[in-house]
Amino acid sequence: MQTIGLLGGMSWESTVTYYQIINQVVKERLGGLHSAKCVLYSVEFDEIERCQSSGNWQRSGEILADAARALERAGADFILICTNTMHKVYGQVQAAVAVPILHIADLTLAALRSRGIHRVALLGTAYTMEQDFYKQRLTDGGLDVLIPGKADRREINRVIFQELCRGTISPDSKVLFLRVLEDLRTAGAEGAILGCTEIGLLIGQNDTDLPLFDTTQIHAQAAAELALTDC
Repeated sequence: MQTIGLLGGMSWESTVTYYQIINQVVKERLGGLHSAKCVLYSVEFDEIERCQSSGNWQRSGEILADAARALERAGADFILICTNTMHKVYGQVQAAVAVPILHIADLTLAALRSRGIHRVALLGTAYTMEQDFYKQRLTDGGLDVLIPGKADRREINRVIFQELCRGTISPDSKVLFLRVLEDLRTAGAEGAILGCTEIGLLIGQNDTDLPLFDTTQIHAQAAAELALTDC
């Protein structure tokens, strides 16, 4: 079994979900007392968020690159950056290590293609919804990406940082997210990307018949399957 490097803490709430999913996949595949071989580097999220809000992406990339090097030294065979937003500095972090880093958007794109989705809604932080570092990988893969209107983007971003990243699950916020999804379905979305690793804490497939692509689930499951390649 290969060793998975988890670059987490952004937020720790969703990093817990990564660990659970990875170990559930290993247990289902191997049975018995089997569990995943993982090493975790959990960053201090407040430091990362201050870099985000000030636009100092170079510094945030340096922090994650240092963490990735530590994971590589600890024996990780490959690494996950356990957040969508910080894939903005994916290139900077990948350049710092020799082991591969599994890009969350690429794996999500593959999942969408496997379901025949061509037009997809994207929910996430304002950075993920509005900037090109994430959407461009999807559009380059042939997808038409729809995002909410400005007011809804602002509110979604608030819920992520002020509620979900702090462990708060609000029924009113769930109603908001589901209403936004319906608006985007009306606009032509055939499915929706939960493009922030915390959104799955709030809504899931049982809440809507619009196909949802939970990036946390996709990313973590792909990691577990890769780790088990030779098992």
